[in-house]
Amino acid sequence: MPFAPFRLGDLELPNRLVMAPMTRSRSYVDGIPSSLTALYYAQRASAGLIVTEGVQPSPAGKGYMDTPGLHTDEQVAGWREVTDAVHAAGGRIFAQLMHSGRIGHPDNTGAPPVAPSAVRPAAQIFTPAGMQDVPTPVELSTAEVEATVRDFAAAAVRAIDAGFDGVELHGANGYLIHQFLSQNANLRDDRFGGSADGRIRFAVETARAVADAIGSSRVGIRLSPASGVQDLREDDADVVYPALVSALSEMDLAYLHLVAGGSGELSDRIRSLWPNTLIVNDPSLGDPAARASHWLGRGADLVALGASFLANPDLPLRLRLGAPLNEPDFSTAFGGDHRGYTDYPTLALHPARPA
Repeated sequence: MPFAPFRLGDLELPNRLVMAPMTRSRSYVDGIPSSLTALYYAQRASAGLIVTEGVQPSPAGKGYMDTPGLHTDEQVAGWREVTDAVHAAGGRIFAQLMHSGRIGHPDNTGAPPVAPSAVRPAAQIFTPAGMQDVPTPVELSTAEVEATVRDFAAAAVRAIDAGFDGVELHGANGYLIHQFLSQNANLRDDRFGGSADGRIRFAVETARAVADAIGSSRVGIRLSPASGVQDLREDDADVVYPALVSALSEMDLAYLHLVAGGSGELSDRIRSLWPNTLIVNDPSLGDPAARASHWLGRGADLVALGASFLANPDLPLRLRLGAPLNEPDFSTAFGGDHRGYTDYPTLALHPARPA
C-alpha cells in the first residue's frame, strides 16, 4: 500500500511516502538556498511528495541560523534552481512556510522575536555564540498580525513563482501559528485571542489568504495538537483543534499534515472531521516501514518520514526491496557542507542485500 499511487489535487504521486520538512540550516546568510540544496532535494525526488524545510515568509519570521526565505527576488531565483532540479528528476515539491514567532534570538536575526504575546518560553536556541536562552518576544499589534497574514500570502505567491507545486503552512511544533492556538503563549484580548474561536483566527485567516492567493488545491497545513513542544500548553486542545479543523475543512485545502504523539482520541476525531487528504507523521514509531503500514491501515492517506529520508535519498526503493537503511548522522544534521547532506549513499552507489 505505501507504493500505491495517490492523487493530490492536480498532482499524481507515485507512492504514499512524503519527505517530511526538516531544518537543515545550509542557506546563505541572506536566506538564498544554495546549489547544494538543489542537489539535496533532487536526490530525494522519488518521494511521493517532498515538503521542504521551514521557509520564512518575512524577515521577522526567521528564528534559526542559515535558514531560507521566500520574501525577496533573489530567494525566489535560488528556489527556482531547487524546484527545477526536483522536477527534472521526476519529483513533486511543496514549500513549508514557517514563521518561528517567539522562537528566535537577536544574534540570529538582528531583531527580537515577535509573538502573539510577550511571554518568554522556557527554551534555548542555537546562535553564533552557542546555545542561548530565548528572550522575551515583542507582542504583535493587531495591525501587525494582519500584516503577517499578508506576508504568508505574498510568500505563497513567490513560492509558485519559484516553481513549487504548492505550500504547507507550518502550524505545528511551537512556531507562530501554533503559538496563537496555545493558551499560555496567546494572552491577547483582541479578536486574535481569548476564546477558542479567537485563538484559531490567525490560522484560519492565514490559510484563507494563502488559498485565495494561489488556489486551495495547492495549500496544506501542518498541526501538532497537544504536543507540548516549545513550552506550549494546550489544556483545551479537544476544543481548539476540532474548531480549527472544522473551519479549515470549509476551504477545501489539499491536505492536513498531522504530527501524531498527543492524544490518540483527538487524532481520531480530527480524522473524522477532515474531509480531504490526511498526512500523518509519527516520530514515536522508529521503523519507517512499520510506521507507513500502521498509519495507512488507520486511515491516513500518506505517511511523512523525516530522518529516514535524510539518510536515505532512495528511501522508497529501499523500503520496496526490504534493503538495509543508512543510519542518520545527527552531528551533521544542521549547518555545514555536503557531509551529512548530499553524500549519503544510494543503492546504485552502495549495493545492499535485501534484509
